[in-house]
This record gives sequence, C-alpha cells and structure tokens, in this order.
Amino acid sequence: MDPRARPYRSVLYIPGSKLRALDKARSLRVDAIIFDLEDAVSAEEKVNARQTLEEALRENGYGARIKIVRINGLDTEWGHADAAAAAKMDCDAILLPKVSSPVDLDALAAITGDKPLWAMMETPRGMLNAAAIAAHPLLQGMVMGTNDLAKELQTRFRPDRLPLMAGLGQCLLAAKAEGIIIVDGVYNAFKDAEGLEAECGQGRDMGFDGKTLIHPAQVDVANSAFAPSEDEIDLARRQIAAFDAAEAEGQGVAVVDGKIVENLHVATAREILAKADAIAAVSA
Repeated sequence: MDPRARPYRSVLYIPGSKLRALDKARSLRVDAIIFDLEDAVSAEEKVNARQTLEEALRENGYGARIKIVRINGLDTEWGHADAAAAAKMDCDAILLPKVSSPVDLDALAAITGDKPLWAMMETPRGMLNAAAIAAHPLLQGMVMGTNDLAKELQTRFRPDRLPLMAGLGQCLLAAKAEGIIIVDGVYNAFKDAEGLEAECGQGRDMGFDGKTLIHPAQVDVANSAFAPSEDEIDLARRQIAAFDAAEAEGQGVAVVDGKIVENLHVATAREILAKADAIAAVSA
C-alpha cells in the first residue's frame, strides 16, 4: 500500500526496553508507533532493548498501526547491530537519527537492504540538505526532531516556534516535493492539552501529516487536530457536487458559499474525503 494512503495523525514514541509500554501500545488509538532504541533507552539497556523489541514485534498485535523502529546512530557502538536486527524485525520502516545527508541513508541501506527508511531531521546540516535527503529512493518519511534542532540552533523557547520555522519549512518543502510523509516534532509539556492543541493546529496549518507524541495522553488531541473536521468534510462534498454540476453545464468553475471553486479546490476536496475514509478504515 502507498504509505501516503495511511493516516499519520498520531505517531507515539514507545521505549523499546519497556515491556509494559510495548504491551499497552497495542490498545492505543495511534496511527503509528516509533519503537525507540535510541533516546528513550539508557546505555545499560541498549542491547537488552533490542531483544525485547524484537520479541514484542514477533508477537505483534499492533493491528493497523504503522510500526517504525528508531535505531541508534551508526556512529555509536549500538547502531550497526540495531540496524542489522531491525532489518529482520516485523516492522514497516527503520528510522535513522540525526540524518545530515543522503550518505547517512546509504550507509543504513547497506545494512538493511530494501527495507523502507525514515529520517530524523534534527541538525542544521540536515535542514540544509533536506531536499537531497527527501529524494533518497528508500525514504518514505521524515520526523522533525525539534528538541535537538533547538539545541543545535541555540534558540530560546517561544510558543510560536519562530526560531524553528526556517528548518520546519525547509523540510516540509522537501517532503512535499517528493511526496513522502512528514510529521512534526514533539510537544514536551504532556499535561498541557491546550498548548498541545495550539501547536498541533499550527503544524496542521503548515501541512504536516501528523505529530510525534511522548505520552498516550496526547493521542486524542493529535488525532482530532490532524483529521478533517465535519465542517471540512461537508464543504468538500458540496464543492465536488457544485463543480460536477457546473461541468455538466459546460462551465469551468462553480461557486460555493460565495467563493470560486476550481479544479484545484476539487482536488483538495477529494483528498480531504479520502483522508476521512482512510481514518475511518483504520479506526474500524
């Protein structure tokens, strides 16, 4: 299946070392899971986490959720073994941290073969090389690592994320140009539902496909924010109907709610309805 045909509203990080969390993830209403062997796992648990995750994925039970394994960087003592193990795991893709150029993905592919890849976009060099990274033939998705990016840029926190906009925009353009998935970075204050909702709204307005999450309490907010609303679905249906009626009369445009509707609006309307159908199918 085309990866873009699936929703990615909520993408939850789960530590690969925590059996309880791995089990609970099977019942969460998330579209995708990043099974983490990197930041969420201590150095002492890295090797054990690899085996724990392998067994959990073998048992499966994750249903329609997209399963992504984030390995440690290939410049670490665990990276190569992680990559070799992940290539054999029952997962949909392997996520490489701190991708700075397509060469990093080539190095991973030399170990993992034709397994689909995802890239963590979290370094200044990665921002500058976003277009080349997005064009890698095995890449299916990008994940914004906003915490690491903010650290590298030496920014100060702002609710509007203005210091990160150049990097976010660069990666969005690259992902959209290549037709791959791109999900926004995490919101750290997991008990602040209002702040999360605002940041999800910003990400959705920018064009992100969904948001990475650090806690199950954030799932419902992200699922709602990145799904078409009832009003959007209703408008899409009316736009399509009006345009079809106009075409039947030999007209190239229609009018809905006092606004012109052209081919491009109808294309967007059809995408909205297709996304709503995909979300309904996954939810079922």
